[in-house]
This record gives sequence, C-alpha cells and structure tokens, in this order.
Amino acid sequence: MSDIPGRVSVCLPARDEARTVGAIVRTIRRELIDSAAVGEVVVVDDGSTDATATEASAAGARVVAADGSTPGSSVGKGAALRTGLAAAHGDVVVFCDADITNFSARFVTGLLAPLSDPSIQFVKGYYDRPLQGRNEGGGRVTELVARPVVSLLFPHLRHIRQPLAGEFAGRREALEAVEIEPGYAVDLALLIDLAARFGVDSIAQADLGVRFHRNRTLAELSEQSVAILAMAFDRVGFDVGDRAGLLSGVSAGGRGG
Repeated sequence: MSDIPGRVSVCLPARDEARTVGAIVRTIRRELIDSAAVGEVVVVDDGSTDATATEASAAGARVVAADGSTPGSSVGKGAALRTGLAAAHGDVVVFCDADITNFSARFVTGLLAPLSDPSIQFVKGYYDRPLQGRNEGGGRVTELVARPVVSLLFPHLRHIRQPLAGEFAGRREALEAVEIEPGYAVDLALLIDLAARFGVDSIAQADLGVRFHRNRTLAELSEQSVAILAMAFDRVGFDVGDRAGLLSGVSAGGRGG
C-alpha cells in the first residue's frame, strides 16, 4: 500500500462484539500494522455490555467510547463512526464492521487499493453474503429496501453493488466534508452525500470476496429499514417528521409481533 499517501487508520465500530473483535484486531496488527501498511486500529465501543472493550484492548487496539454512549445504551452506528473519524489519526480511514467471522487483511487492502488513484475519494466494498448455510440470501435489507430505494430515488448510484456495506474507506478530507448521519442509515447516506459533493466518479468499489457475520433478527432489520427509508426521503426533500418516533414505533411493533 505504499502508493497511499499519508497514514492509514482502521476503525471498527462495535457493540457487543466480544466474540469477534479480538481476532479482527489481531489480524490487522499482525498482517498490516507490523508491515507498516496501516498505522493504527481504533475500536469504537458503542455502549457494549459484554467484554468488547477488554477483548479489543488486549488484542492491541486503541479503544474509545462512542460519544454519549454508556454501557447498555447505544448512540447508533453513525454516531460511532463520527467518534472513530475524530479519534483516528490517519489521512485515510478504513471502516470495517466488528462482527465479521472470516475477516482477513484483504478486507483492508482491497479497500485501500483504489485510493492509489488520486481522483478516488471513497471506496465501497462488496461481497457475497451467505445466509444460514446457503451460498446466497444474505443482505436482506440491501435487496428489499436499499437497492430499490437507490434505483427509484438515486439512479446514478444503482451500479453500487452493496450500498449498505459497512466496509469502506475514504480520504479524511472527503469524509469530513459531509455530515455523518447518526444512525443505521449512515452507510447509504455517506454514499449519497459523497456522490453529491465530489461526483459519482470519485467513488470506487472493491471486491472483498465472501463475508460471514452475525445475522440480525427481523425486528432489528425492520428498524434498520425504516431508518434507511426516512434518510432517503429526507435527502430528496420529503419530510417524514420525527425520525426517532418512527423508529420507536417500529421497535415496539417488532417486539410485540
């Protein structure tokens, strides 16, 4: 990765990921930090109630608490990303989810490679997503919500294979030039906002192979879907009202159903 200017930071937002975060951090340290391809790994603990922070620190990460979070109280993925960007020292920041069970250095190096082109500001990962032993079927919110929304409202981005991918990399100046959405919709919001700010041609994609991770319940996915729809409507000027109230209603309905 010698063609990437400046220091590279890897940031992992994490909430209750003690089972996987340590192995991810150790892989980054062993294969990337020791070879000087990456300068640091930062884990943002978003209100975990398990040993996420302890496992990450023991593996060699610098652990910071998401701004405003307390044990058992999450501030949301977007807010955790904001904390991570502020805490990281790199000119280029790579974000990866902390629940990946087949993590390898390729998740980082694949995202960094397109940034050797100075015209690229942001790189979005894509991958195959098996589900429950099948070779396909993962990414339910992506296929049922995000991709249809993109096709209808943001057709200039319909070529993006995984608009909700939590694995992405960006130049600090680009990431700091847009407002980071506070909740789960942050992944799609970044894509929309960076394309608007820098142009579609400033965004590249990277094939990261296959991704295995912890699958969410339907109730959790329902909340995520509403967050994505509300953000997308907001971006095109349609007022959906109180987003927090919408999410609260969906959460209550999911638990009762």
